Amino acid sequence: MRRKNLQLLKNAGTILFFAIFAFSCSKPAAVTPPVTTTTTTTTTTTTTTTTDTTTFTNLVWSDEFNGTSVDTTKWNFETGSLGVNQEEEYYQASNATVANGNLVITAQQQNVGGFSYTSARMNTINKFNVTYGRIEARIKLPLGAGMWPAFWMLGANINTGVTWPACGEIDIMEHIDIDSLIYGTMHWSAGGQQSSYGLNLASSPSAYHVYAVEWDTNSIRWYVDNTLYVTGSIANNVNSTDAFHKPFFIILNLAVGGSWPGLTVDATKLPAAMYVDYVRVYSAN
Repeated sequence: MRRKNLQLLKNAGTILFFAIFAFSCSKPAAVTPPVTTTTTTTTTTTTTTTTDTTTFTNLVWSDEFNGTSVDTTKWNFETGSLGVNQEEEYYQASNATVANGNLVITAQQQNVGGFSYTSARMNTINKFNVTYGRIEARIKLPLGAGMWPAFWMLGANINTGVTWPACGEIDIMEHIDIDSLIYGTMHWSAGGQQSSYGLNLASSPSAYHVYAVEWDTNSIRWYVDNTLYVTGSIANNVNSTDAFHKPFFIILNLAVGGSWPGLTVDATKLPAAMYVDYVRVYSAN
C-alpha cells in the first residue's frame, strides 16, 4: 500500500512510474517508511501472455474462513493507528469477523483513539512465511470514496531490523475509491532508494475475483482471475531485486482515507466491507 503523488496512467498497457510517496509498510510495531524521491528501474517487463511453464498445484497453506471467528493460529492483528499514508482509520480486531465462509473486514464510522473511522488489518508474520509460489485470494471489494482495500506481502526480515523498502513488498491487489482498476505492484530498494514497478487492470471490483501472483526465481506475475496483466523480472537479482528471493508474509487490510485515495471519505457508504472467501498458497509442482 502506498501514497501516490503522480497521476497514474490508467491503462493496462502502460508502465506506471511512481515518485515521492510513502508506504504503509509496517509490522505490528509500525515501521514508518521515509518520504523520499524515488528512482524507478525499467528492466522489468510487461506482458499479457507468458511462456513460463511452471505450475503451482501443491497447496501448502490456506485459510478457507469456514469457522466462526478469525483463526489466530494463522493471523495476527495490527491494532491502533499505524501512522502511515495519512490514513484515517483506527485498526481493531473487532472489525474482522468470519461468517458464511468469508472473512469480513468492515470499515465503520466510529470514534476511537481520536480517529473517526475503524477497520481491521491482519498479517501472518511469525505464523506463515513463503518464498516463491502462487499466492491467491478470492475477494469482493467495497466501493466508495476513501476506501482502500489491499491484499499484499512484506519481506519477513522487516521483523528483524531490515527497513522498508529494503525488505521488499509485493502488492497482489489494491483498489481505491469507486475506480474500476485493480493495481499490482512491487517495491524494493535499489542504490539505497525506493524503486517501484507495476500496472493496473480494469475489472469489476464489487464482484468476487481471484487475485494472485505467481512467483518464482525468474519473475513475479500478477493475475486477476486467469488474466495475466503484468510481469516483473527478478532473475539474477536484476536491479537489486534480491529482496524477492527471501521469505514474505501476507497482509489483508481495509484502509480508510489516505494520501492515495484522498482524505475525503464518503461516510454514506459506511459501514463498508471487504469479503475474503479464502487465501491459498501453492508451491510449484
